[in-house]
Amino acid sequence: MEFYTACSKKRPIRLSEQTRRFAMESLQGRYGDDAMKTPYVEMSEIPGFSELSHQEQSNAAVLKLAQEAPIRICEYESVSGAATVGHGMRFAVPAYYNGKPILDHISHLTVDFMTPVRLGVDYLEKKLDDRTTGETDPVKLEELNGMKVVIRALRLFHGRYLAALKDVKPENYENLKNVPFRPAANFKEAVQSLWFTFAFLRLLGNWPGIGRIDLILGEYLDRDLKERRITLDEAREFLAGFFIKGCEWIESTPPRGSGDAQHYQNIVLGGIDEEGREVTNEVTYLVLDIVEELPIGDFPITVRVNEHSPERLLTRMAEVIRHGGGVVAVYNEPLILRSLVRSGYSEREARQFANDGCWEVQVPGKTYFRYVFFDALQLLLNDTLRLNTDEPAVYDDFETMYKTFLSHLENKLEEIYQGAIDWHLCGDPSGRYWRRGYASSSVSLFEEGCIENARSYTSCGTKYVSVSPHIGGAPDVGNSLYAIDRLVFREKKVSFAELMKILRNNWEGEEELRRYVSDQYVYYGNDDDEADSYTVRVIDDFAALTEQFRGRSPIFFPAGVSTFGRQIDWLPYRCAVPFGRKKGDILSGNTSPTPDTDFEGATAVIRSYCKIDLLRQPCGAALDVKLHPASVQGENGVEALKGLIRGFVRLGGFFMQLDVADANALLEAQKHPEKFKTLSVRVSGWNARFVTLSDRWQQMIIERSTQKKV
Repeated sequence: MEFYTACSKKRPIRLSEQTRRFAMESLQGRYGDDAMKTPYVEMSEIPGFSELSHQEQSNAAVLKLAQEAPIRICEYESVSGAATVGHGMRFAVPAYYNGKPILDHISHLTVDFMTPVRLGVDYLEKKLDDRTTGETDPVKLEELNGMKVVIRALRLFHGRYLAALKDVKPENYENLKNVPFRPAANFKEAVQSLWFTFAFLRLLGNWPGIGRIDLILGEYLDRDLKERRITLDEAREFLAGFFIKGCEWIESTPPRGSGDAQHYQNIVLGGIDEEGREVTNEVTYLVLDIVEELPIGDFPITVRVNEHSPERLLTRMAEVIRHGGGVVAVYNEPLILRSLVRSGYSEREARQFANDGCWEVQVPGKTYFRYVFFDALQLLLNDTLRLNTDEPAVYDDFETMYKTFLSHLENKLEEIYQGAIDWHLCGDPSGRYWRRGYASSSVSLFEEGCIENARSYTSCGTKYVSVSPHIGGAPDVGNSLYAIDRLVFREKKVSFAELMKILRNNWEGEEELRRYVSDQYVYYGNDDDEADSYTVRVIDDFAALTEQFRGRSPIFFPAGVSTFGRQIDWLPYRCAVPFGRKKGDILSGNTSPTPDTDFEGATAVIRSYCKIDLLRQPCGAALDVKLHPASVQGENGVEALKGLIRGFVRLGGFFMQLDVADANALLEAQKHPEKFKTLSVRVSGWNARFVTLSDRWQQMIIERSTQKKV
């Protein structure tokens, strides 16, 4: 079996045959299948378990998982530790009572991995002991004790691994012996500390992002290289073990749906640190080397790019991107920093930004994050136009219709905000009475504020609490508004009432008019100022409405634009749209053009997107850009990709996902999935092996990869 990609260019070989063999075993599902042999631990064996408090049940589950999780040591592994209880990969804490899950999993966050690597878990334990001294509040003591139990469980799990490794893999034993409890002393210990902490959190049912891996590990490698304790080739082999271990949840025959490889273990590279110094270092380039050689899509990577990013970094990004798989994406660092500072963060903390395990922006290790999505197209079709009723709306002019839409949008945001207040603050905007959330001690231990406040991650113990409304379907709303304005109010080809009847009838009997609207109008994504202005207006007005909530409570309420593939889930609730699409057609994803409406190429798509005031979207607005393999071949292809990245930053983009994919190759993978098991595509904030997507999701990717012919 070869390493298949969507691009025919052969991947370079830098790693040993042994390491490549280990990668292939993992990518083919050997270890994911192994994990499913122990799907969960059963808590009904504990006497009186149902009578325990939720926190006590959580404590018992954490200890039982640490005690009973199978210890797995792979033949070729250089980094040890594994999340070996299978239902952890099913979006669940793998501890069940009478066959049912008892705890909620936690995802969409990036915890503080810097502290265990550089200071050690012993440092956190002392911090806990100091905070507990003198505390008398029983609720706070229970929260603090829950975090102490997590450390007990980590020691238990760690001890079991050391005992198993000592005679079998003595080098692995030495690298793991002191970490993550004591500060890492060298590069190998730092990598091992990061992996073991991450694997333990996954074992307990959490899906954290990893964050700025080159910032965490870079100084260790630089020192070891300087002191000649390791070579770059040795470091690459060792770090490859980290990435291969990250494939441990791949199954040989995973269930099909929205795809595997979406466990939120995202990585951020490059950019500046909190002091304003460039982070890019040898770890940055080793990571790019590894994902270029091995088709591992399980660690989506985003590079923070600024006007001073090293030329070498841009070149290596382009060389990796052209292999396909959507593994490397782009953050426009200067714009994001300005956006975060504008939102109320200090410049120093803004510089620490990473993602939430997907692509939404947060300050890692300090932020409780949740996003609330909604379909703006449904607001337009059902609330404003009332196409789901027997009496659709009638408007005499465009501005009256648009103002009505904005009122519905404002009502939706008020509903989301009040829900956040009710959940987090018990209805008290002052923030004095935080609502106690579900037990989350394993995450709380690695989030700043939770120990200090003696409140958990889900009880608003973190320094920042961020609930972000995410508008979906915005380009489709913009295209719909544009089509209505031209067709009804300017060209007067049909009356408003007639158009509503046509849409309710799904364009039946109106094929000539449908083709006219679909083919003769230019829509968002083609760098046409008039067409783009409608989508720009919708998203900018959404941001302005969201900003009205700033300061009303301690909760951050940052705007964001996304669908994360939900345009498929929303299909049954959408009717035909004014720009010529019928009910059931797959429409736009994130902030990208509606499929088959962009025909001027990637540069035009980027220009259209950058007309939006993205400074006002502090949580993020994702742009998906499709490229054909033929367009990125050779040195000219590399320079073209670098030009796109530079242009994206210069024009004021926010986040861009570049995916090199050939629709014909994807169609071939549909016919012969057994030959394309490792073919990875970018779905939204995650990657997935194409063959693990359902037919509908595959069709969405194929349509996204096909450019309109003119």
